[in-house]
Amino acid sequence: MARILITEDDSQVRGMLRLTLEREGHEIVEAGDGREALRRCAEGPVDIVVTDLIMPEMEGIEFIRRLRRMRPEVKIIAMSGGGYIGPQSYLDTARKCGASYAFSKPVDRATLLDAIRQLAA
Repeated sequence: MARILITEDDSQVRGMLRLTLEREGHEIVEAGDGREALRRCAEGPVDIVVTDLIMPEMEGIEFIRRLRRMRPEVKIIAMSGGGYIGPQSYLDTARKCGASYAFSKPVDRATLLDAIRQLAA
């Protein structure tokens, strides 16, 4: 199974994602924003990152850019619930920055698990 970093500022969403992915047998690491996520990546390797795009401290787009420089092999799934300009703009930018998948929130559980299975294969 994969070692997955969940980067999400909403603790309830982060907890739900953690439970969902642990039930599938994945090892989970958590971060509440992009800065913390970069620290977690520096502490040890992760296979997949599931990241929100709108967060305090460091937003997801900047996190993805920095992660790409630090660990180009890591697979990325981006998620966004919107913001001022709507989720699609953020999701398109995330793809351009290196996210393999980009989903609007709320993310369908089966869709997320399918994306993770494909990236972990």
